[in-house]
Amino acid sequence: MRTSIIQEDRLGLIHYPANGWTVVEVTGDVDAHTAPRIREAVIALLNEGHRHFVLDLCPAPFLDSMGLGMIVAITKRIRDREGSLRLTCVNDKILKIFRICDLRRIYAFHDSVDQATRRAPQRGGLARWPRPLLT
Repeated sequence: MRTSIIQEDRLGLIHYPANGWTVVEVTGDVDAHTAPRIREAVIALLNEGHRHFVLDLCPAPFLDSMGLGMIVAITKRIRDREGSLRLTCVNDKILKIFRICDLRRIYAFHDSVDQATRRAPQRGGLARWPRPLLT
């Protein structure tokens, strides 16, 4: 069942279960205006007991440094709850931001939600986050 969290002009946020994961689909820009609201929504889901997340950025056309910081912040929160996080993204501009900030190699990126949720989550999926960077 897809549950709408936020539905506004600048941001749409829904969540739904998929193979043990909680998929959080972001529609709209992930920027200084929307990042705090996305962060609050994920924290609320954590407080409800959700632990394993797929942050679906495929519908998001833009991500700025505040959005990137929000993803790092929620990653830490999810890790502290022994959860997991996977990202879906096919937008080259967004992926470039992760590459420039040298974060592309420490997050698990997938092309689709189906691909990201193919395997059920395991407890403590972020226990070793951030993964060591390859040099």
